[in-house]
Amino acid sequence: MQRPLTVALAGNPNAGKSTLFNALTGARQHVGNYPGITVDKKEGRLQGVEADVRVVDLPGAYSLTAYSQEELVARDMLALERPDAVVDVLNAGALERNLYLGVQLLELGVPLILALNMMDEAKKHGLRIDGAKLGKLLGLPVVELIAKKGVGVAELAKIVTDRAAMRAQHPEPWRPLVISYGPDLDDAIASMTTAIEAAGFLTDRYPARWVAIKYLENDPPVMEEGRRAGAIGPSLEAMAAKAAAHCNDTLNTYPEAIIADYRYGFISSILKNGVLSRDDRLERVEFSDKIDRVLTHKFLGPVAMLGVLYLVYKITFGLGRVPMNWMQDGFSLLGETATSLLPEGLLRSLLVSGVIDGAGGVLSFVPLILIIFMLIAFLEDSGYMARIAYMLDRVFRIFGLHGCSVMPFIISGGIAGGCAVPGVMASRTLRSPKEKLATLLTVPFMTCGAKLPVFILLTGVFFPRFQALVLFAITLSGWAAALCVAWFLRKTMIAGPSTPFVMELPPYRLPTWKGLCIHTWERTWQYIRKAGSVILAISVLLWAAMTFPGLPGEEAARYEAARTEISAALDNAKTNGDEQAVQKLTEDLGSADNERAAAALRHSIAGRAGIAVESVSRYAGFDWRTNIALIGGFAAKEVIVSTLGTAYSLGKVESGETTPLAEQLAGDPAWTMLKGVSLIVFILLYAPCFITVVAIARETGSWRWALFSTAFNTGLAFALAAGVYQIGTLMGLGH
Repeated sequence: MQRPLTVALAGNPNAGKSTLFNALTGARQHVGNYPGITVDKKEGRLQGVEADVRVVDLPGAYSLTAYSQEELVARDMLALERPDAVVDVLNAGALERNLYLGVQLLELGVPLILALNMMDEAKKHGLRIDGAKLGKLLGLPVVELIAKKGVGVAELAKIVTDRAAMRAQHPEPWRPLVISYGPDLDDAIASMTTAIEAAGFLTDRYPARWVAIKYLENDPPVMEEGRRAGAIGPSLEAMAAKAAAHCNDTLNTYPEAIIADYRYGFISSILKNGVLSRDDRLERVEFSDKIDRVLTHKFLGPVAMLGVLYLVYKITFGLGRVPMNWMQDGFSLLGETATSLLPEGLLRSLLVSGVIDGAGGVLSFVPLILIIFMLIAFLEDSGYMARIAYMLDRVFRIFGLHGCSVMPFIISGGIAGGCAVPGVMASRTLRSPKEKLATLLTVPFMTCGAKLPVFILLTGVFFPRFQALVLFAITLSGWAAALCVAWFLRKTMIAGPSTPFVMELPPYRLPTWKGLCIHTWERTWQYIRKAGSVILAISVLLWAAMTFPGLPGEEAARYEAARTEISAALDNAKTNGDEQAVQKLTEDLGSADNERAAAALRHSIAGRAGIAVESVSRYAGFDWRTNIALIGGFAAKEVIVSTLGTAYSLGKVESGETTPLAEQLAGDPAWTMLKGVSLIVFILLYAPCFITVVAIARETGSWRWALFSTAFNTGLAFALAAGVYQIGTLMGLGH
């Protein structure tokens, strides 16, 4: 005998749930108590349908966090009995407040149907609600009701029966909604989710991410079960406490408040998408709505956004240029000191060329990085970053991407200074596998924090008067390239329909100085730590590749003989007091040393690799030294700066004096503005760094797409860079 279908009715108190329950079940119902507690348990049989459908009226609840017995009962029934369908009854006149429970039900993953009750009362208050649009945005059925008059009840009964029967015949795992709770909580949630999944803690009842959120909300029953489960409980409590302390330090608030804000922001973004024709928001977000009328306006919003982004770069270079020059001068002085104190040999070469000119070149940009990170933290903490994503959705849909792709782009460096790895991970919020894949393959085009030092270097050399404007243009070019490639991929290899866009719009906040400082320091320290560990290690390895095996004996002897001859002539000129001859021979000696250093570099492992691809790379204007740096960039883009610094340091000898890399490039006739532009195009678009490639492989579950990203991006980058260089040369711009 086939089991009866089970449908649960959920909803806020006073949403008309009991009226709807009576309309659906008629006299075929009974009332009792849940075991051991005085909460009513109401059940009935759905009337007017052929199927045997059991209807359970859950206690009224505002939330699924167990603040009351009623809420705990409602949650446990959903988790333990797993009904075939859940109807969330909403008071249409207070749609935002009532949707708060609906969002939590979606986060739990239940098969949800929304019943918009009291539609007549909502219309009396001048509210016009587009239920079809709401259903499309959330991807679920929405029925408009006037339960007390029976309007829409029969339609709801049919939809409920059909959906419940379909799920009973073809069971599918619950698909929880994933909402971003901002940078202060998302990392903690991800870490806790991983620990929960590894321990299998409550995963038979709830999604692991949902359990993690309950810990951040200090849910007593869940935490009590964790303590009984062994080590996982205290571990999760410690992680939640750490996240709470971080929120208190940075935002002067606590996780529950942030979670509530982002849920209401999610709801607000739904209502702003044409669901509600007149604002009826809670008083606490009215200020945000007033600002949004300008900052998310169809025409004024994008203009303001471009102005804000340009201002970020203008402030960065306006404030950061002087301290950056101090840092560069400091590393130059350090290099000169090391050169004077250490005898000539491998140790001095390693410290000066490998460490100081290599990793030191990357660290020189710390002042600029620090300023841009602080400005980005201000945009994030204030809530404006989410508005940028909201506005860009209109553009993204044209190119086959989802609006939720905006945040991975921004995190990856859409506003310069991000990182592609967390950007790749942020694509988990996308429900469509094809939209997720298109996002994964294009986020590496953004101006991440690793590319930023390279672009700062090149724009400073070739566009010193317009550095902020050019870097702004580079950032926009990354967006344009990502969108065009996404459009191409969505029309060819990963074609498919687009899905509706909904994202959270948290209320505006005035960031605290303490929060800005903590967020800025966290990111800046991560950059410094990377420069002092990964970049330093790669710089040393590349130094070794650019130093060994050294010149062959015969060639080394030839250079040594020439040097000895010039040195003898120089000593003789000094003895005779011929100042003109001394000056000329001193220059000749320096040239001989430079020729030997350049020859040794060309003969090294890295030099040979650079020369091997020069026959192809010359079409984009890249010589063998540049090729060495670009090969190193496959590991990490910051290495490009350190490798160029090492290559120029090893390939040129200047007695006792080191020169900042920017000055060396500016003084090298081979480095034209056209070559600089070609190199910027290539670095912006070519293969993701190795860590990002691994992240793409993990997210797609296949190395095929990760390797495709490496090959496709590099091919596209070289084609465009070569096009820029060749066209520029034909136009006479290569001089």
